[in-house]
Amino acid sequence: MKKNMGTTDKAIRVVIAVAIVALYLTNVITGTLAIVLGVVAAAFFLTSAISFCPLYAPFGIKTCKTEKQEA
Repeated sequence: MKKNMGTTDKAIRVVIAVAIVALYLTNVITGTLAIVLGVVAAAFFLTSAISFCPLYAPFGIKTCKTEKQEA
């Protein structure tokens, strides 16, 4: 599996996930919304950790820097 996420993309995902966790811990979000956002936060953490977003792959999206190929 090739990496398709850049550093900025990963950082944004981690910040959003941390914000969701903070909202949950301060009881700002509860119930079904908390569960759904918790799953989203977990997905953001996981995809950031492995630098691969499965939703990017079918569309050919890559936010990481590509190495220049020499001819």
